[in-house]
Amino acid sequence: MMRSTRLLGRASSHVHIPAARLPRLLMSSLGASPLYRPHITRQFRSINIASVACTNSKREGDISDSFASMAGVEEKPLPDRYRELKLSLVEGNEAAIKHGWQRLLAELRNENDILAAQGPAAVPDIQFDSLSEDISKHRETLLKRGVAVIRGVIPEAEARAYKESIEAYAAKNPSTRGFPPENRQVFELYWSAAQLRARSHPNLARVQRELMTTLWHAAPEAEVDLGQPMTYADRLRIRQPGDARFALGPHQDGGSVERWEPKGYGCGHVYDEVFAGQWEDYDAWDAGKRALAIIDMHQGLGACSVFRAFQGWLSISHVAPLEGTLLVYPLAKLSTAYTLLRPFFEPLNTSLAPNSAEFLDASNWTFTSRDNMASTLQGATPGHGQEFPTAKDGTPLHPHLELARAMVHVPAVKPGDFVVWHCDTIHAVDKVHNGTGDSSVLYIPVCPMTEENARYLVTQRDCVLSGVPSPDFPGGKGESEHVDRPDPVVTLTGYGEAALQSMGLGKLVTSSTAPGAAAITAKANKILGF
Repeated sequence: MMRSTRLLGRASSHVHIPAARLPRLLMSSLGASPLYRPHITRQFRSINIASVACTNSKREGDISDSFASMAGVEEKPLPDRYRELKLSLVEGNEAAIKHGWQRLLAELRNENDILAAQGPAAVPDIQFDSLSEDISKHRETLLKRGVAVIRGVIPEAEARAYKESIEAYAAKNPSTRGFPPENRQVFELYWSAAQLRARSHPNLARVQRELMTTLWHAAPEAEVDLGQPMTYADRLRIRQPGDARFALGPHQDGGSVERWEPKGYGCGHVYDEVFAGQWEDYDAWDAGKRALAIIDMHQGLGACSVFRAFQGWLSISHVAPLEGTLLVYPLAKLSTAYTLLRPFFEPLNTSLAPNSAEFLDASNWTFTSRDNMASTLQGATPGHGQEFPTAKDGTPLHPHLELARAMVHVPAVKPGDFVVWHCDTIHAVDKVHNGTGDSSVLYIPVCPMTEENARYLVTQRDCVLSGVPSPDFPGGKGESEHVDRPDPVVTLTGYGEAALQSMGLGKLVTSSTAPGAAAITAKANKILGF
């Protein structure tokens, strides 16, 4: 009797596939000559797709469910355990944190002035035709800013055709969910032909490898492979002129309360230096620590559970500032340190104007005493992204970031340009699309291979075969009954072994000499069934 194994993944997804059959067929496909691969791919499809059952038990939803402000979640105090958690995080380091806070506020004020003066020019511009040279040349700026535009990754005509293909696919399938439901701007589509092709394009894979291996690092023994991109299937946006509903304010993805949780980011000791009062020593680019973090403890709708080194999108239209595009606060290290420390400080004089120098001055802020410590983590809601809102009285909850003046638009882009930002970067979208053409992008992050990512990849692999949304996202039948949904195996096989490997459909082979990369490659292959 053939053994059927439940593939490891998130608890919300139930996946059953014959464990012995999938790897053998896939490896035969990879090892065969190109002449015979189509036949073997068809054989894989006919034998295995019927045996794949991937169900996402989360309720149906859309992108608004990812954010408390957009989902209409009632604001209420966090449980008292967060007060106790806050006390434990700073115990014994109070004096160092106070001094670190003063240094941080001075640095933020200086950097905010620079950003306000530079605007979109603060975002580094990289040419795909000189990718390695440009990344090396701008490396220090990229490490500081954590944001970049890479020009010409996909030929413009090809990228433009992606949008036309998606529009035709959505038109044939009017049941496709989106936000807002009465006039869709962000579509619950994950497995269209255009998305599969874009994510698998060899140019994009090269960009992902270059960004990770040049900017991120890990200890030799750390179980992470920065040279092995993992495909993470996300949504797409086709935002129409005049839209004001998709007005997503400043936020960080990758969890919210998890950043303070010992069983969240604390698993990797990601932010230990910040909580020790030495935020200058915090390394925002240590992939080894990030690989161990648990970034989604509450399984929210759209809450990412994998390590994304960069978030990103591929433009499939012409988009300029104020035309429904992205804004960023390109100071990932400083903004993260401030976000983490903000819950431990409060203003002395609240009657001052919140954007005034007097209100923001370090002398107006005091470390909250143990007796007065509350459970508050400003902008953090379990199961949702970390937000940076303004209170009902008009006071920003994170005033020293001065987001109203210091956030900058990404420069104008055209179809085929790829925009990336560090996973901790605060970002937002234009409140109103004031352009004359649509603002359209495919969300495509940059993910290395880690154990948690490999476990996610197992489930995602079977979701693509079944046509249902990936496990991080709202559930339902998704595209399982959509007209013209492409065969993913055939589509990815056309892009070669690297494309299959990135989707967990081919055995991984590392190019790194680090023992940790070799270890995670072996572990990931076992998890994937190879």
